Amino acid sequence: MELEKKVLSLLESDAKMSIKTIATILEQDEERITDILTKLEQEKVILGYNAIIDWDKLGVDGVTAMIDVKLVPEREVGFNRTAERISRFPEVRCVYLMSGTYDLSVTVQGETMKDIAWFVSHKLSTIDQVQSTVTHFVLKRYKQDNFIFEEPQQDRRLVVSP
Repeated sequence: MELEKKVLSLLESDAKMSIKTIATILEQDEERITDILTKLEQEKVILGYNAIIDWDKLGVDGVTAMIDVKLVPEREVGFNRTAERISRFPEVRCVYLMSGTYDLSVTVQGETMKDIAWFVSHKLSTIDQVQSTVTHFVLKRYKQDNFIFEEPQQDRRLVVSP
């Protein structure tokens, strides 16, 4: 189990890391690492491999919103059925059960703010268990999944002294 955690930690920091590199770092043979990865994929511990992309550098516009959702829990299933239903919408990137005032935090991707507004008003708010929502639009990403989007810029202000 400890070796599996080390493999996962390396992959989490760099999903492109080769089996050979992982084996070298962990002082294991490649076959053992391949077996571990196969097992973790079959057991759905590893659900997939993603790239973190800075779409702004390619000039691709898009809007990300984080929506706080207050729900009425359903008898015997709580929030699960509603969260699973929300998860199936193609616009939805993430769904988290939260503590605090709101029950779910939903991350949504759209081409425009209007797309997000339409999603909230026509899809999300029409679900019976949804009591209320609060939408927060992402203005700028600084860091995501341990990746920093811009290196800190040097302070270029002139020093003013009395």
